[in-house]
Amino acid sequence: LSTSPDEEGVLSAAYTISADPEDTQDDTAEKLDSDEADVYTQVAPYAGMPKEVLLLYSSQARYRVPREILFWLAIAYTLALVALTSTVIALSPRCLSWWQASPVYQVYPRSFKDSNGDGVGDLKGIQEQLHHFQYLNIKTVWISPFYRSPMKDFGYDVEDFRAIDPLFGTMQDFEELLTLMHNKGLKLIMDFIPNHTSDKHRWFKLSQSRDPHYEDYYIWTDCNATVPRPNNWVSVFGNSSWTYDEVRGQCYLHQFLKEQPDLNFRNPHVRQEMIDIIDFWLEKGVDGFRMDAVKHILEATHLRDEPQVDPNKPPSIISEWDLYHDYTTSQLGLHDLLREWRAEMDTYSHEPGKYRFMVTESYDYHEVDKTMMYYGTPLVKESDFPFNFYLLDLPQNTSGLWVKHLVHLWMANMPRGQWPNWVVGNHDKPRLASSAGQTFIRVINMLLLTLPGTPTTYYGEEIGMENINVTESQIQDPAGKYNASASRDPQRSPMQWSGDINSGFNNKTNITWLPVHPNYRNVNVEAQKKDEGSVLAQYRFLNTLHQSELPLHRGWFCFIHADASVFSYLRELDGIDQAFLMVLNFGEESAITDLSSIHELPDELKVLMSTNQVNDGKVLQKSRIRTEAGEGLVIQFSTHTRFNPNHPEQCYISEKACYLGPLSLLYKC
Repeated sequence: LSTSPDEEGVLSAAYTISADPEDTQDDTAEKLDSDEADVYTQVAPYAGMPKEVLLLYSSQARYRVPREILFWLAIAYTLALVALTSTVIALSPRCLSWWQASPVYQVYPRSFKDSNGDGVGDLKGIQEQLHHFQYLNIKTVWISPFYRSPMKDFGYDVEDFRAIDPLFGTMQDFEELLTLMHNKGLKLIMDFIPNHTSDKHRWFKLSQSRDPHYEDYYIWTDCNATVPRPNNWVSVFGNSSWTYDEVRGQCYLHQFLKEQPDLNFRNPHVRQEMIDIIDFWLEKGVDGFRMDAVKHILEATHLRDEPQVDPNKPPSIISEWDLYHDYTTSQLGLHDLLREWRAEMDTYSHEPGKYRFMVTESYDYHEVDKTMMYYGTPLVKESDFPFNFYLLDLPQNTSGLWVKHLVHLWMANMPRGQWPNWVVGNHDKPRLASSAGQTFIRVINMLLLTLPGTPTTYYGEEIGMENINVTESQIQDPAGKYNASASRDPQRSPMQWSGDINSGFNNKTNITWLPVHPNYRNVNVEAQKKDEGSVLAQYRFLNTLHQSELPLHRGWFCFIHADASVFSYLRELDGIDQAFLMVLNFGEESAITDLSSIHELPDELKVLMSTNQVNDGKVLQKSRIRTEAGEGLVIQFSTHTRFNPNHPEQCYISEKACYLGPLSLLYKC
């Protein structure tokens, strides 16, 4: 007997259709007899039952009702999950970006690591030492210029913005370095030098010869070859900002060296050239730029004399400090230009984790309001932050009150909701271990790494490197060749990696472009890694603490005490019982600090870390906190009472957030 598929399904059911009519009649009779009625009864459901049987049972209440309950529970759960997720997103504060998560570490490439034995650091040398950044838990590395350059100002005189100087390596070396850094989770920031080029740049040579396209790429004006001073403007390095060019028969402006002619940013072609250069490096994968000397980018077109600081002085001005720079710095249109660059960088920032960072450099000294303008406005973004150079003035007055003044200067003037940053050293300024004294290097690092915001560390500060002594015959810096006392060579000596020859900077030959500091046998990375109480060990501990503890990373900052020696402040976050108290002695002698008036502090305080290692773990009374000269304390304590609600005038936060402990969740509050 053959059957169709449909028939097979029926045959496999609890009842069977027989080919014999008599059999069918007999089966039907038996069914009726057994049911004692004309009610049709099925056997229990079973696996593999056909559609007809499945539908029969699925419509019964005992199966239908549980199924509907589960369905609506799933719908309700999904809606609740969507609502909860939306609420969390709406209430959560903005996630911090990579440039807010770690210190920025400045590498001066000439002095970091020499890989080929020529006495000058290079890109392969940086690559060899990437493990150092990982050891320190550094995520962001800023490398000073390595463009092709005649090196009149060590790379700040650029001959080709799209080429690597052979002294530092090749473009392939750079690309390998960048790839390896990204593989290790490191970000690379480049120097961008928009104000000027080298006089060897192709643009300048074409401008000299009056090529129609390049004629106005630089600032030219008529002048007399015998007295080339169209006005009294003075270079940063001293003497007139104007130099007569015999090829063109005019004077060109240079706010730095005469080998660094200023570009004319009122020429739209120049503006586009610089945007194209930004694009070139961003397309290679660079993570951001430090915009160099931005306040000098535009000059007044009228070329009038700048007013003298002392009108009674003779008009033969030779120093930039003799003039008010009303016409050569911070001119109208500067911020529009920077915002153009920011907008261009933002076009490369859409991919998650690929935000392109922009920081501006501008020494505005007492005019802090000018510096704050580089943050942009609530509606128009500019730099992520301008470099904060005010802590470079720490050596002027070693006292707690002075330190508080410098910190407050930035925090009080910073626009609401912006992110602070702190710089205590760079390639232009003396090392603080020399200018402030070796006594204070540890407490300065503690200040740097416990203040809110992004700290910047100049290479060698993590081990307490000091300035070297440079004789006149050893001077390399062009500023020092104009004025030996203005040389920046002392703070640019080779990095001290070990106690080996040349401090491990150059292991191949006995050549270094500047002398190594004689203390390198004791002050070096290798030796300090073995010492738990070293400057390096304390730097590493504080950096890790700063990144791992929410109150330090994004919590409130509150001033609580300052006197002739001690500066003290709190870091706390609403919703977290754990808070941190810093007590830093910048004075010349020991001090006892009484914080008994701070009711939010417990009576007994335990030292988490001291720059004097023997005091780690000590229990102190808040009415009697003793610190030695140059000693800093990080005190961790627990309290349910926050300081900031009752003292809003003493506290700052970039973006307020609270912590919900049971859910381990940050939320806006």
